[in-house]
Amino acid sequence: MKLYLVPTPIGNLKDITFRGIEVLKEADLILAEDTRTSGKLLKHFEISTHMQSHHMHNEHKTVNSLIEKLKSGLTIAVISDAGTPAISDPGFLLVRACVENNIEVECLPGATAFVPALVNSGLPNDKFVFEGFLPVKKGRQTRLLLLAEETRTMIFYESPHKLVKTLGHFCEYFGEDRPVSVSRELTKLYEETVRGTAKEVLEHYTNKPPKGETVIVVGGKTDKK
Repeated sequence: MKLYLVPTPIGNLKDITFRGIEVLKEADLILAEDTRTSGKLLKHFEISTHMQSHHMHNEHKTVNSLIEKLKSGLTIAVISDAGTPAISDPGFLLVRACVENNIEVECLPGATAFVPALVNSGLPNDKFVFEGFLPVKKGRQTRLLLLAEETRTMIFYESPHKLVKTLGHFCEYFGEDRPVSVSRELTKLYEETVRGTAKEVLEHYTNKPPKGETVIVVGGKTDKK
């Protein structure tokens, strides 16, 4: 009776751990965000464990039944399409339910996008805040106004087709001279990190539309004397 959260590669398949493969092979059930995507990964590593779909649209409905399966003695592993489950991906609701029901939970260390992006940025990383995806519409302005006063380094996830819009908002709310670093296609063949002021990075991606998922790292507000 145990729940495992197993990080999966964000690009390079070699980034999965030996223990991650072992847990996925030995589990009674794997909960996958997208069984088609995860099926390719499992096939590559010759993992034949049964999979069940577990994503943001059904996780509220399946939590109770999964808790019952765990209580019956099953070992269940949770994976997302890429990276560590529950970090801007499904997983939190099930973990919380396990804690409430005294079911053991273990998260394996492994791949996640924001850590290499933060370290690559060259911005202070002794203190930082992870914001994930900003609100699309409702609450976006309020959040940006609040974050404009944040003094710690900030980390955001963004899709490629919304990157330019978000960088424009950073120029507007944080100031054009705020230091920004954008990492995209991390661990993949065309991995790239672009650093500069918010204005410079915005101009770069306005002229060169990005491809692939991106992580934006933004310097915190500083007192100018």
